[in-house]
Amino acid sequence: MPVDHKRINGPDVSVPYQIYSDTDNKDVKIKHDFTKRKDKRAMNEMRKIFLKTGVVSQAKGSAYIEMGTTKVVCSVFDPREVPNKNGYCMQGEIYCEFKFASFSCWKRKIHQQNAEEKQYSLMLQRALEPAVCLHEFPNFQVDVYAMVLDNAGSSLAAAIMAASVALANAGVPMFGLVTASTIGLYDKQFLVDPTDLEEEICNTLPEQQDDFNHGIITLASLPQHGQISEVFLIGSIDTNSVIHATELLTTTNKEICPVLQQCLVKTIMKLHN
Repeated sequence: MPVDHKRINGPDVSVPYQIYSDTDNKDVKIKHDFTKRKDKRAMNEMRKIFLKTGVVSQAKGSAYIEMGTTKVVCSVFDPREVPNKNGYCMQGEIYCEFKFASFSCWKRKIHQQNAEEKQYSLMLQRALEPAVCLHEFPNFQVDVYAMVLDNAGSSLAAAIMAASVALANAGVPMFGLVTASTIGLYDKQFLVDPTDLEEEICNTLPEQQDDFNHGIITLASLPQHGQISEVFLIGSIDTNSVIHATELLTTTNKEICPVLQQCLVKTIMKLHN
């Protein structure tokens, strides 16, 4: 296998010492107390969001988002003809690529896309397609690239919002902005905008509790039209909990939408000034 001598890579099997702590020891029963989150947030409280456009000079449009310590940069490029397409297509297409930077997670990521990143790429595409006027650029596709620089939880939701703002920044015709948020479920606890540690706990099933509610739900929506564009669920969650989580996420998305709108307004004001 060829080796890239221009890039200094760390050991592929290197892992941080935290994964060997008692939190991952199945023989030790640990009670997780979610009444006091480590960052002192309430159960339904989002982390602070920082959003900026025009961070990638080579791209037609770009956006950078921070949600706590989760950092994602997204770039959108000019439309190009759909490759390997036989015949004329009346609808345009969106090509999305989601990638974790090799240094973004506890365990080092390889440079090629793995199965999780390919799945997230599909979720990103499905979340954005209902918001883009695909009939405006027939037989062409718009390329969207999302890179997670620091994964501290809710990275897919952050990538969806950054991609939505980047598409608007690139001048792509859209029906509205797409906002997204994530919720973690652990028994009867609903954790809005979970961190990476909270996500790991919510994805863990306690022993001898088969009907235990646990999992992660990410919901993307267009608050301006009251429509849901994508729902992504991992874990084992009953119907009533899914309904309650959907209501919480829909409300959260409505509260986030003005942040995205204000960012675009500031961008336009700078251009005119």
